[in-house]
Amino acid sequence: QVQLVESGGGLVQPGGSLRLSCAASGFTFSSYAMSWYRQAPGKERVLVAGISRFGSRTNYTNSVKGRFTISRDNAKKLVYLQMNSLKPEDTAVYYCKVPARMDWGGQGTQVTVSS
Repeated sequence: QVQLVESGGGLVQPGGSLRLSCAASGFTFSSYAMSWYRQAPGKERVLVAGISRFGSRTNYTNSVKGRFTISRDNAKKLVYLQMNSLKPEDTAVYYCKVPARMDWGGQGTQVTVSS
């Protein structure tokens, strides 16, 4: 049974940092690229960042470049999203996804950036 369990969200002030984690199980983790998506209230889910199978390549949406860093630990089956210099517009539910299997997914973790 495939599971993707996101954690690490919360309430943070503008300019603050959070690190999201996603624990994967039920599939061969190192065989898949991984991504983080987010969905703000009333908006569509959008890609935030992606990472290749062994972490050699990453990509980011323009609005988070230089602030967010995606990484992974294949031995622990974890993918991370380090978020720095957070802005109110980063407020959303963040989801860990497997791009090749978008039907797999978890409940997400809420990130709220507010003073």
